[in-house]
Amino acid sequence: MSADADTPSDRLVDRVAGSRLKQWLLLAADRWLVTGLLLGIIFCVLVGVGSLTPGGAAAVRSGDPVETLFQGLLTATITGVTLVLTLNQLVLSQELGAAGDQRDRMAGAMAFREDVASEIGTAVSPARPAQFLRALVDVAGKRAAALRDAVPETADPELRAEITDLTDSLTDNADRVSAGLDGAQFGSFGVVSAALNFNYSWKIFAARRINERYDDSLSPDASDALDELIGVLKLFGPAREHFKTLYFQWELINLSQQILVVSVPALLVSAVMIAFFDAADYGGAVVGVDTVVLAVAAATTLALLPFLLLIAYVMRIATVTKHTLSIGPFILRETDGVSEVEWDQ
Repeated sequence: MSADADTPSDRLVDRVAGSRLKQWLLLAADRWLVTGLLLGIIFCVLVGVGSLTPGGAAAVRSGDPVETLFQGLLTATITGVTLVLTLNQLVLSQELGAAGDQRDRMAGAMAFREDVASEIGTAVSPARPAQFLRALVDVAGKRAAALRDAVPETADPELRAEITDLTDSLTDNADRVSAGLDGAQFGSFGVVSAALNFNYSWKIFAARRINERYDDSLSPDASDALDELIGVLKLFGPAREHFKTLYFQWELINLSQQILVVSVPALLVSAVMIAFFDAADYGGAVVGVDTVVLAVAAATTLALLPFLLLIAYVMRIATVTKHTLSIGPFILRETDGVSEVEWDQ
């Protein structure tokens, strides 16, 4: 059995396509900052189109496009609030259940915590998500170092090289992720972001490949160290997915609360524009732009605030979900730096 593969990058931004700016906007940037950028883009586009279109301002004054526009936005905002209530019901449905169901959930959670405590060698596993994940990552790094030490210099050069590549990559990755998790507070994207940068699935694949390929060449100590390393990596996967799910629920709750708040001024702006706005009352220009164009563009931008906030949040949730669909050593996307692995039986 032979393999020809390049180790993929540990950082998520390096494993997926797209520029650093795109990845920052989709993942790392504050959601209100992204919303503000979208608001600015829409306002500038509306002002630009209104100013550059021949007779644009005159068309606003002569007909009823403003009333038609804001009637549609008013209806859409009310529909959006209904959607928010549906999202809240979706989140709440995960927490509702009979006493027996809740007891099963509790038993499953406690069993997993006990498995992790046993694996990392502590009486009780950490309670905070960042500390919980950090403990698994730190133990993985220590076991990688133990595996490297268990393979003597006189071992098969190919085995030694593969073990060194795996353990060096894992210890470096574990150190960076552990530093990222240090002090991270659940509810922020920091915990999930750091966890996404621990490329555990590829390391499970590489470790199992070594175990299969060099089974007869590994000493008992090295074989045990490799099994222990795989064991802690296999626990990191469900732990990350669990906290990712909790984070998504947290984000959806925050999104619901914020949309409900910003929907009120959006509704008021739409109602005021329908009931009280008269384009004929607006004349003159500001910095070369007709005041009626500025007024309509500003009101439209504010009325779109709930939808732009929804877009900003959904972009992050959808991006994280897309790149973590699989649990375990599977690659579901085109990834730079990874070549095809061939197995010769």
